[in-house]
Amino acid sequence: MVSLTFLGATGTVTGSRYLVEAHGTRLLIDSGLFQGPKELRLRNWTELPVPPSSLSAVVLTHAHIDHTGYLPRLVRDGFGGPAFATPPTVRLLHALLPDAARLQEEEARFANKVGSSRHTPALPLFDQHDARQALATLQAVPFGQSTALRPGIEFRYRRQGHIVGAASVELRIKVTGGDHVTLYFSGDVGRYDVPILRPPEPFPGSNYLVVESTYGDTLHDPGDPREQLAEVITEAVQRSGAIIVPAFAVDRTQELLYFLRELIEDGTIGPLPIFLDSPMAREATEVYRSSVLEHDVEMRELVREGDRPMFPPTLTIVGSVEESKRLNALRGPAIIISASGMATGGRVLHHLRHRLPDPATTVVFVGYQAEGTRGRTMLDGGSEVKIFGEMVPVRAQVRSIPSLSAHADADELTIWASGAETSPTTVFVTHGEPAASQALAARFAERFGWRCVVPSLEETVGL
Repeated sequence: MVSLTFLGATGTVTGSRYLVEAHGTRLLIDSGLFQGPKELRLRNWTELPVPPSSLSAVVLTHAHIDHTGYLPRLVRDGFGGPAFATPPTVRLLHALLPDAARLQEEEARFANKVGSSRHTPALPLFDQHDARQALATLQAVPFGQSTALRPGIEFRYRRQGHIVGAASVELRIKVTGGDHVTLYFSGDVGRYDVPILRPPEPFPGSNYLVVESTYGDTLHDPGDPREQLAEVITEAVQRSGAIIVPAFAVDRTQELLYFLRELIEDGTIGPLPIFLDSPMAREATEVYRSSVLEHDVEMRELVREGDRPMFPPTLTIVGSVEESKRLNALRGPAIIISASGMATGGRVLHHLRHRLPDPATTVVFVGYQAEGTRGRTMLDGGSEVKIFGEMVPVRAQVRSIPSLSAHADADELTIWASGAETSPTTVFVTHGEPAASQALAARFAERFGWRCVVPSLEETVGL
């Protein structure tokens, strides 16, 4: 008997966790944090329905915190490893998990300061020690290599192009009679014809498919993101204000830097100052630079010619907190790129608190904004947002470049799935808000004739 339990990423795009049980073995595919509204974040404090110590392994699809950020808590509660990931993912997590722990500790300190917490005193979900312990459980597995987890259970990674190191997981489990049941977890599917990374490998077919649906009801703007970025910057420069870009430290930042270098070098925009104010983005950019096997043809050629594709000529990488604070005195036009991408934490909050009241400021969002985040509030036209306990008026110009997304849209997900040589018995549509998941389920059912199900939180199915 093989069973699959959905412990996250149902009805929401965060908290990716899938429990697989077979032959007395328990595996967790992804170990992500719930993010966004408070009611979602509180789920991170809910104990798993099985003891973490009973898990034989965790298999991670990619480094984003909504897929990996629960690992330190899992280790704290008794999981002893191993946790598998691709080599670039392991490198990224050495930056991301300690940073996530630091944010947890800061939030706990702030809650104690203002006297608002579910605990007395407020506690972090996990701390720096837990993050270090989690990193010690990581084992790197190359793409394409068949890896045995237990006798009769093995998995293989395939490239997904979403961020550097992102993978799908093909899990093969031997069943009675010598046959195998195959579960395929898409992870987050990347896009086609974008710079830096190789495109996603197509879905080869499996008995069961668990597929993300972040943009399952959406088609990305077909416009050229370079042109859209140039237009926004040109408009902002005319106001002589600062351009604040809340950017995901991994992938959005690197792609943005790539486009800015092109725009400056070909003279489309002037050589205005660019500040990268995110220690995590700085480390992630180095991982992108050095992960040569993940580069697409154009990126490899640029590097071979001696170019630095992700380093615009006017780029300044901000180091210390003091340097970051000094940017408050900066007069535009200038571009400040800072995490987090949904404005839920990180240094960008200081820049937003300082500059949102100024009508000359432009805030540019370049990635998905989940419900309940400050980013979504601003994009939806909110007149104020709460930052560090105070309401900050939004008088800045708020713009979005939706074509700068790391997630496949509905058409691209369909292209990715259309390569299947065998049809799945059931497709489980997850990792999306309800409308998006339902739309993708209907689309796949109509296009391929597949049975598609949108599971509920903690639902268990026998396979």
